[in-house]
Amino acid sequence: MDTSKKATASFAAIMIAVFFGNFMASLSTTTINVALPVFMDDFHSSLNTVQWMMSGFMLATGVIAPIIGFLGDKWSYKRLYAFALAGFTLASLLCTFAWSIESLIAFRILQGVFSGIIMPTTMTIIYQTIAKEKQAVAISFWSVSAMLAPALGPTVGGWLTDLYGWKSLFLMNLPVGIIAVIAAIRYIPNYRLSRGITLDWLGFGAVLIGTSSLLVAFSEAHSWGWGGWRTLALIAFGVLVLIYFILRTLRVSNPLLNLRVLKIPRFTYGLILNCAVTISMYAATFLIPVYMQNVKGVSSLTTGMVMLPGTLVMALISLLVGRLYNKVGPSRLIFTGLVLMGIATWQLSRAHVTTGIAFVTVWLAIRYIGIGFSNMPITNAAMTAISSENSGHASAVMNWIRQGTAALSVSLFSSLLSSQTIAHLAEPNMSKIDALSFSIQDVFHLGTVIIIVSLPLTLLLRKRKAVSAS
Repeated sequence: MDTSKKATASFAAIMIAVFFGNFMASLSTTTINVALPVFMDDFHSSLNTVQWMMSGFMLATGVIAPIIGFLGDKWSYKRLYAFALAGFTLASLLCTFAWSIESLIAFRILQGVFSGIIMPTTMTIIYQTIAKEKQAVAISFWSVSAMLAPALGPTVGGWLTDLYGWKSLFLMNLPVGIIAVIAAIRYIPNYRLSRGITLDWLGFGAVLIGTSSLLVAFSEAHSWGWGGWRTLALIAFGVLVLIYFILRTLRVSNPLLNLRVLKIPRFTYGLILNCAVTISMYAATFLIPVYMQNVKGVSSLTTGMVMLPGTLVMALISLLVGRLYNKVGPSRLIFTGLVLMGIATWQLSRAHVTTGIAFVTVWLAIRYIGIGFSNMPITNAAMTAISSENSGHASAVMNWIRQGTAALSVSLFSSLLSSQTIAHLAEPNMSKIDALSFSIQDVFHLGTVIIIVSLPLTLLLRKRKAVSAS
């Protein structure tokens, strides 16, 4: 086999290994969303308890993110990825043996720990094993798995739950997980960039406690209240601990998380845009099921089918964008994507009780097209500004902050939806369904504003050579 064919085979093999694992871990973030009423009935639990299956999962993915750079440098990202895949598969199996809602939440949190390792690890593997000229195409495939899986989650979850019960949501991970482990061991090359590093235990303890405090505060703020003493106390404590962690990180020679990557402007601009897209993405993931099931009165399966066309189109657009990236550059692609997202989000803010399902399906699909245009270029523009030896830490920083943003956005949307519903109910002749519908419109208005404010940052993302963050 000549060199070009060998390189092509290696590229395809690595991407298959990365796609399987990333898709499985990403899919589990949203498959259970539509099944929450089923868990409430089967375990005789309240919504506040059952929602910890989502909040706990997100908390775990955020807490583990800061240590991934150290673990990858210590063990190699191939070993870390294979370990995380095996752990995720085992945790999925344990979920099926849950004897109470508390045990299921505990196993779900364990699943979240391994899921939180998989996503940044796969991103780092791409930037450390794939040639520069193919990284844009590689990240487009990675983005497809990272975006398509959560978007397909409600459809897959609704279908499986209706036909086979909630245990099928976890059993489906077993064959995929086993295949992913085998593919990772066989196809991802052996490599290690760092040796002889030691763990900064004080830094690890600080980031663990600080991140946990903030994520718990964000997750519970909708029930405690943003002005409640527990919410404010946890946020204040978490911020103070993380300030200590940041100051310590900038002083030590081998930091747990190399925050110096934030000194690179293009990486930081890309990170901010990434967070904006994440907030906008979670707005639809959270609001559309509420609108379809509580306002329109349709089933969870129908809700999933409404979201399906957009996810399929998004996958195709992401692959197209991977090929256009080197020709067009990131700024134009991201700008196009954000404009489409902004227009579609504004249109969805007009949806009411009498709005047709076709209207929601079409504008949701256009919104997903915008995400497909913007997500990969944002990630690649940010990561290609980082040198290979710092790519693991940059990926960990990006996923750490992104998970915090996701937790904050879900809690913010929950609180805003609740408070606005109460406010609208106080208006004359207002029914509960109308009040909820108007509240969903209010949250979509906020999502539109966030996208508009983010547009100027696209002009700052220019292709430059990677630089060191040391």
